[in-house]
Amino acid sequence: MNEETTKIPQATAKRLPLYYRFLKNLHASGKQRVSSAELSEAVKVDSATIRRDFSYFGALGKKGYGYNVNYLLTFFRKTLDQDELSKVALIGVGNLGTAFLHYNFLKNNNTKIEMAFDVDKEKVGKEICGIRIYDMDELEERLKQEDITVAILTVPASAAQTITDRIKKTNVKGILNFTPARLNVPPSIRVHHIDLAVELQSLIYFLKNYPNDDTENSQDKTNLNG
Repeated sequence: MNEETTKIPQATAKRLPLYYRFLKNLHASGKQRVSSAELSEAVKVDSATIRRDFSYFGALGKKGYGYNVNYLLTFFRKTLDQDELSKVALIGVGNLGTAFLHYNFLKNNNTKIEMAFDVDKEKVGKEICGIRIYDMDELEERLKQEDITVAILTVPASAAQTITDRIKKTNVKGILNFTPARLNVPPSIRVHHIDLAVELQSLIYFLKNYPNDDTENSQDKTNLNG
């Protein structure tokens, strides 16, 4: 994201991609105008929160009219740097890593996994969905050579910090960590932790202890994790 989004609350920043995804779908269907209530129903965030989120960026809509889809789409594309490609490296080609290579963020024009790394010699040199798997020994060299800015970690937790220490020597600015390990990184690198086991335990806890909790609020909390 650009500098403008650094001034808004982090919770709001995490919701922007949700809004952008829905707006793209609206635009593709030919819809020209949308209300905060319609957005609320689609992204499962209450309309008051949506209006507050949008208010951080000035007058994006008009009372009684709603929001112009084309204008919002253009605005959020610029805000989220959708016209600038972010190169991503996947580190760890196990079951989860392989799933990422098949998916490769197909609906995100500005995000693409460019390469993958693994220690398994039988995987090295092969390609999955056109993405080449390199030996872990080549990590620093390849990341620097291709100017990779984001890394996805899908390795065993025991190896996560060691690999992160190597990533520190490259141009990577962000790590999406799918391991249970909590990583030690310098201020120049941002880490988002996604522990699937913790998320599942949290979901089960809420199901048992908050069975009548508001569905929209529950989905909003889930979307903000990481």
